[in-house]
Amino acid sequence: MFYFLALNFFYLVTSLYAFRGLLIYSRRLKAIDVKELITTAGAPPITLIAPAYNEEPNCVESIKSLLALNYPDYEILVVNDGSTDKTIQRLKEAFDLTPDVRASIADIPSKDIRGIYRSKYQPNLWVIDKENGGKADALNAGLRYCRTPLFCAMDADTILERDALIRIVRPFLEDARTVAAGGIIRIVNGCTIQSGTLKNIRLPKNLLAKFQVLEYLRAFLSGRMGWSALNATLIISGAFGVFRRSTVVAVGGYATDTVGEDMELVVKLHRHCRENNIPYKISFVPDPVAWTECPESTKILGRQRDRWQRGLCEVLTRHRVMFMNPRYGIIGMFAFPYFFILEMLGPIIEIPGYFTFLIAIILGILSPTYMVAFFMLAFFFGVALSIFSVALEELTFRRYPRFSDLMQLFLLAIIENFGYRQLTIYWRIHGFISALRKVKGWGKMERKGFQSS
Repeated sequence: MFYFLALNFFYLVTSLYAFRGLLIYSRRLKAIDVKELITTAGAPPITLIAPAYNEEPNCVESIKSLLALNYPDYEILVVNDGSTDKTIQRLKEAFDLTPDVRASIADIPSKDIRGIYRSKYQPNLWVIDKENGGKADALNAGLRYCRTPLFCAMDADTILERDALIRIVRPFLEDARTVAAGGIIRIVNGCTIQSGTLKNIRLPKNLLAKFQVLEYLRAFLSGRMGWSALNATLIISGAFGVFRRSTVVAVGGYATDTVGEDMELVVKLHRHCRENNIPYKISFVPDPVAWTECPESTKILGRQRDRWQRGLCEVLTRHRVMFMNPRYGIIGMFAFPYFFILEMLGPIIEIPGYFTFLIAIILGILSPTYMVAFFMLAFFFGVALSIFSVALEELTFRRYPRFSDLMQLFLLAIIENFGYRQLTIYWRIHGFISALRKVKGWGKMERKGFQSS
């Protein structure tokens, strides 16, 4: 009962703050021309660091999307992290790469660099070929060669919308205290890509991928938007986030001994700034969109969710000094306890809770009518949260213009409660146990590739 009430209290608070934040953001978008703001304030140079490991199916289309970005001053550093497929060969052929020299300017360790290449006809495109060390190590290698005050950490299989950089850099222009900003991630499965640009946005055909579309809307529009409005952003997705390079270098870059390196960096930035009394701000921007391919099989999705839960456990236990510590403000007193108790320990509480209810009914301790009423309340609240997230999407950005897609999302909000949610709980428990066993590594992830026209 405590878990149920606490969880839904946090959902309600973040959803209300998300609604308020999105309304304010929408009004500001109408009042401010972001491109004019860029022209007036000056566009800060940005380096896009894109780690790539066995991204042969998607890497060329993804890099084409980066080269087509509408931003005046940026470089692209693709870091090939010892791929065992033909990723580096595809990049060399597609972009006419030749060996070049680039100086390292940051003292951050990484695996050995095997070669540095530059495109003959796209001078802002560089490829760093290195020994395999994992995503965090690849990002650190990119940081070593990053020359700009801001950098964008992303995945090599991600498609950015053309104005994504212009929109995500806005917090840095409006508030000099900003050290990090994250954008929204959406599912590219089912969409059509042409020359690196999204041409036809549709829901996926695969049911598992459709559930993830709804899940991402709920996580970003109701969750992260709400936490950002509370100034308590604890996670910026590794698929798309912009950071102030000097601050990230000051905290030692990305941790290579966790699979949750994206969250670990954000938590570390909070600690560093608060412990050193540095004024700072970490934001979530709901408009700049990064599109990524999601798993379409339970096997691969299970590995992904296991890794996410392991990363969550590793990060929160590593920084447990922040738990209910007033020194860290709203992060320590509100955000950290939520993620520690309700997200990290949640599955361990929820599954035994189901069995406790069942045993209580068998022993005659609990009224069946009460139990049915309790589960119906939980069901309707969950459905309402999902429908609210879809409604926020429809009222603000409308990335799915077809009425049939919208109706499918509303239907998915109901049927995900019968099987999919239970699967995600199982995967999270599995990830928690994996964390206790100190399992390492990402697990094999398979890519089908973007649908191109």
